[in-house]
Amino acid sequence: MSLAYPYPLLFQKFRLGPLNLSNRITMAPTFLAYANDNGTAGEMIIEHYKEMGASGAAMIVVENTSVDHATVGGIRILRSDEDRFIPELAKLSAAIKTGGALAACQINHQGRYSFVETPLAPSAFESPFCKNSREISEKEINTIIQKYAEAAVRVKKAGFDLVELHGGRGYLMMQFLSPYTNRRNDTYGGKLENRMRFPLEVVRAVKELVGDFPVGYRLTADEWIPGGFAIEEAVIFASELEKAGITYISVMTGSNESPVLNQEFQKLSAQDCYAATVSEQIKKAVNIPVIVAGRIVTPTLAEGLLQKDQTDLIGLARVLLCDPLWPRKAMEGREEEIVTCRNCYACYSYLTKGQPVICANWEKEKKNSRKLTKE
Repeated sequence: MSLAYPYPLLFQKFRLGPLNLSNRITMAPTFLAYANDNGTAGEMIIEHYKEMGASGAAMIVVENTSVDHATVGGIRILRSDEDRFIPELAKLSAAIKTGGALAACQINHQGRYSFVETPLAPSAFESPFCKNSREISEKEINTIIQKYAEAAVRVKKAGFDLVELHGGRGYLMMQFLSPYTNRRNDTYGGKLENRMRFPLEVVRAVKELVGDFPVGYRLTADEWIPGGFAIEEAVIFASELEKAGITYISVMTGSNESPVLNQEFQKLSAQDCYAATVSEQIKKAVNIPVIVAGRIVTPTLAEGLLQKDQTDLIGLARVLLCDPLWPRKAMEGREEEIVTCRNCYACYSYLTKGQPVICANWEKEKKNSRKLTKE
């Protein structure tokens, strides 16, 4: 630790499983719809991750790659479901590493939010964002578990330093875990022991195929949904993840339907460090590192979370998109020069239209033309 840094804990080196991080800043996976329509990596997304890798953050996590395009569908979503995408993923890991950061890749199945005519889900029922789903069979469950494991192997072959399982945001693993979306009566539904069976089986299958390759887990510790998954069960599940061999847990809050089902969502999500309380509880329940993300807009806030032992690592998502120089400015004590994310949701509005993300602050920084270079 160098006392020359104005934020000594934030820029302290950190051991993450077998990996050495140069500091405690990570980029949390952020879907931006920058991939090509066919799931390959075009110039736009390569340049984005090259910039993120050079930001000064110690680890960059590539977003939401699809483990099974046939049952997920969608355009501008990266794919990890076939071997032909290994070279595409390798372009991203290489782009990140040129800037000095470690490269991680997240794999995911969107379940009931998939872009197909009849999405697979733990339970079939109508909700604000899912009008027509079909309950997944046990045979299909086993097939998808294997697809997660095979996708993780592709991530390893593509030169990434670790793989992250997306168990948050209301996607398939979270859908099984949540009592709101999982209304099954078999061994995959009901009590927590059954609801966490699917995600734990995914973890074990992935670990079996990738060996000692580090595996992280992105966890929604509180869905902010009435009758949904909350911190009381999250601490139990986190302990089971540790037993299954997970390298770290990346904590988030909220789910895709939270803005509709919870009238307090806007107020909750506008608060600085809004997930820190639950990350602190997860951290107390496990002995593996914890990452937290959620409006950690300044280095002072980040340093405070580390000082209070509410997390081990800091995750920056829209904050880093808004200002890719955030870590370097923090390292040099130039916090007042950081372009701060205003939580305006302009970026999200582009995604709802199926368009690549633009940050409302980029025009001010004259980054617009550089960011939106066409493939």
